[in-house]
Amino acid sequence: MDFEGQGRAERLSRLIITLFGAVGLVWGYVIQQFSQTVYILIAGVLLASILTIPPWPIYRRKPLNWQKPRPEAQVTTPGAEPESSKKKKK
Repeated sequence: MDFEGQGRAERLSRLIITLFGAVGLVWGYVIQQFSQTVYILIAGVLLASILTIPPWPIYRRKPLNWQKPRPEAQVTTPGAEPESSKKKKK
């Protein structure tokens, strides 16, 4: 999942949960059953989870271009001497 896909998934999950919460609140108020509100909200969370947690292709449209690793011989740390210039002590 790329960065834009993460943002898209987060917006979608927030939208779904908010809509299901609002609908559940109104429906629960109309029929005077708080349990119906909770059931509708749980259904929204499950739907949002199914749509946003798996790495669907819609969330992988712009993959990151990673740098290629440098060869081991060229990798040096600052202040470290190359192995060929080290003197062996007897």
